[in-house]
Amino acid sequence: MDIVNQSRLWSRIKPAKPTRQQQEARIGLLFIAPWLIGFVLLKALPILAAFGLSLTDFKMLTPEATQFIGLENYVRLLRDPVAGANLFESIRYFLLTIPLQLVVALVLAAVFTSERLKNKHFSQTLIFMTSIIPATSVFFIFLGSLQYAERLILTPLNLPPIQGFDLFLPFMTLWSIGPGFLIMYSAMVSVPKEIYEAARVDGAGPFTRFVLITLPMISPAIFFTLVINLTGAFGGAVLLDRGYILNFSLSPMESYINETMFRETELGYASALAWVTFTVMMTLTILLFWSAKRWVYFPEEDDVNEI
Repeated sequence: MDIVNQSRLWSRIKPAKPTRQQQEARIGLLFIAPWLIGFVLLKALPILAAFGLSLTDFKMLTPEATQFIGLENYVRLLRDPVAGANLFESIRYFLLTIPLQLVVALVLAAVFTSERLKNKHFSQTLIFMTSIIPATSVFFIFLGSLQYAERLILTPLNLPPIQGFDLFLPFMTLWSIGPGFLIMYSAMVSVPKEIYEAARVDGAGPFTRFVLITLPMISPAIFFTLVINLTGAFGGAVLLDRGYILNFSLSPMESYINETMFRETELGYASALAWVTFTVMMTLTILLFWSAKRWVYFPEEDDVNEI
């Protein structure tokens, strides 16, 4: 009798065997553990440290003279016309480049999904290779080409010079379109062909099928691309060569932060600028996620509702 009671007591004390979902969750955490550790050490802690520095007058050349000044850097930012101009210029750059990137990526993906196109793999490689070439090299090549064009063509014809940087912005946007193009192309290829065949039988033309079928079906890919391009426009993401190395950036606000931090050595004020830029970017991202409920189609949600 004592043995039976002891076995029952042991069965109560013995931990229950983890379910399959718990095992899968533990395996998933194990796989993403390196990323989580890197995110905490290399992302989260530096972001919090930057907020702490934004409350001081820390200068890189005289760190021993650092004093706590509270919100004075943020008050200075509100009075800084250069910071406001660069912030609005970054927003203008976002409004100019993001739609251009999205439209061109959609058009290229639609062309490459056509069965009439030959040598698709070779052409896809050429488009994606532009994103691997360093942006700094492209910058000097483009400006050098403009200088030779002005000397050989515009100056002899007494034509006004080309505003190189104004043309450089959309050019660089299209030059680094490779990742976005692959995302759109993969999403379009995954759309079931039966849907297109049914629409074709009903009399829907190519444009109608693209607007009413393709765009809603690939809306998650469009949403993902918008989020990535949004963070990239403000200098917050590095996708292949989207970081624009050697202190060169197409984001005016990021360039101003780099100048304040490395040339003026005012790390405290630069941290405040970075936090304001981060707040603006997060606000736009939250608005984008809020709008996704109205135009992004997730098939898995319909499957869950049916179950």
